[in-house]
Amino acid sequence: MQRRNLVLATASAAVVGIARAQGASPRLPVAPSADEPYARLQGGVPHHMTPEQEAQRFTESPAPAGAPGRWVPRAALPIPRSEMAWATAAAGRMHVVGGYGEGAVNRDYHHIYDPAADRWLSGAPLPRGANHVAVTADAGRVYAFGGFVEQNRRSDTNAYAYEITADRWVAIAPLPRPRGAAAAVVMDGAIHLIGGASEPASERASVGWHEVYDPKTDRWSARKALPGARDHVGCVSHNGQIHVIGGRFNTFEYNTDLHHVYLPARDTWELRSPLPTARSGHGLVVYRGRYYAMGGEGGILVGGVPRQAKVFGQMESYDPATDTWQRHAPMPTPRHAVGAAVIGDWIYVAGGGAVLGGAVQSAVHEAFTLG
Repeated sequence: MQRRNLVLATASAAVVGIARAQGASPRLPVAPSADEPYARLQGGVPHHMTPEQEAQRFTESPAPAGAPGRWVPRAALPIPRSEMAWATAAAGRMHVVGGYGEGAVNRDYHHIYDPAADRWLSGAPLPRGANHVAVTADAGRVYAFGGFVEQNRRSDTNAYAYEITADRWVAIAPLPRPRGAAAAVVMDGAIHLIGGASEPASERASVGWHEVYDPKTDRWSARKALPGARDHVGCVSHNGQIHVIGGRFNTFEYNTDLHHVYLPARDTWELRSPLPTARSGHGLVVYRGRYYAMGGEGGILVGGVPRQAKVFGQMESYDPATDTWQRHAPMPTPRHAVGAAVIGDWIYVAGGGAVLGGAVQSAVHEAFTLG
């Protein structure tokens, strides 16, 4: 019996080795969708939206109308969660890392969406739990940078790479300075980490830092800082440029419509047409050559009570060739701090906060296409 087990184990290891050598993803456990769409952060218990909370939803856009497109529901997240910041696509799947959920803000969640099967899988958890972790993917790896270990504050310098074929995280060179709610994008094989918020926690001030990680040397270097320090921005890399759109100066009371583009050949930034709806905590993706911004939040908290609270559902897109914006069909369920990624001809938008701030998480998952 022992010899048979040894032979089976050896054969199994050989199969796994072949699969990894061929670049295949490992077989991961299925994570069933949540039964409830919303949960309160306090206590991590199911929550039903009140009329006052529903009234925070805002979908009107001043941008000219474009092709409306359509939204369809997809498999709900395994648990209601938010403040992931944000999501990334790799090997045909969407990775959503860290965030708030189940009554805590420093979760190590790593949920992976498989659109072919419309189901969620459980990947190896982040080595340490955090919220507002910056993520991006390149060359068979998913990268995770910084984040907060308290509620939207107390940032760290941790940096990790998830090896997809091995389902494991490895530590890489830490950030030069601590920050959370930064934006991470890949350009020419290097990873640009831009903006965010840093220490001291009592001040939680936005930063314009622009640092670049080289995976080949495991080293960081500096680039010209982002004009107008801010966090919770939308950020994409496309056609050799980086666009940073929207975001906030320190808090969502000071949202901005600023749109900067980074020109690497000159190591400088230039202004482009502003985001039609000023917001922060929105998703931003490249889809059919345009930049689509969805979701976000804005308003004021007075003693923890929302004032002028808005959770945005606008879907607005930017054409870099004409420097113009359009509006499209809004999200059926407005949310902020979402996980958003493009796979195939669909934009997938999962989870996020259902009300202003971090009080209510969502398992809602909806997808958009122009069809």
